[in-house]
Amino acid sequence: EALEAMGRLDGVVHYAGITRDNFHWKMPLEDWEAVIRVNLTGSFLVAKAASEAMREKNPGSIVLTASRVYLGNLGQANYSAAKAGVVGLTRTLALELGRWGIRVNALAPGFIETRMTAKVPEKVREKAIAATPLGRTGKPIEVAYAALFLVSDESSYITGQVLFVDGGRTIGAAPA
Repeated sequence: EALEAMGRLDGVVHYAGITRDNFHWKMPLEDWEAVIRVNLTGSFLVAKAASEAMREKNPGSIVLTASRVYLGNLGQANYSAAKAGVVGLTRTLALELGRWGIRVNALAPGFIETRMTAKVPEKVREKAIAATPLGRTGKPIEVAYAALFLVSDESSYITGQVLFVDGGRTIGAAPA
């Protein structure tokens, strides 16, 4: 519908995700499949539709959402696998679509204040903050600004990359 109304697609940001946390040996197959379907298959379908429109009309930018959890996280085998898949998908699509001038990148948010993280127990929240050099959680607008940069012309020579928006958590906690 948007393509019909506007006549072209310059950029798309796919920011959707669910979790169904549990240790892998306790995880029902339905929870595994639901998380893979929303987080990875959803990214694939959005990127496929966007790239079809962009290849026909004009170059553009696709931004998918991974997570710093793609590196692994206790009790999140399904979410971690899905988000690692998003990183692999991002890099593969960047290779495949570069010839049309289509850039594909991913965001890897850390602990961002969203409805999804609102359910996290306070003890877990405190540990996440303690492990983050900036000493706080992130705000959705901070992720939005990173996405805006990646779809803008200011990032016209960036493709196949993962931009961490995690307050430095990926590099480790600051010394006490």
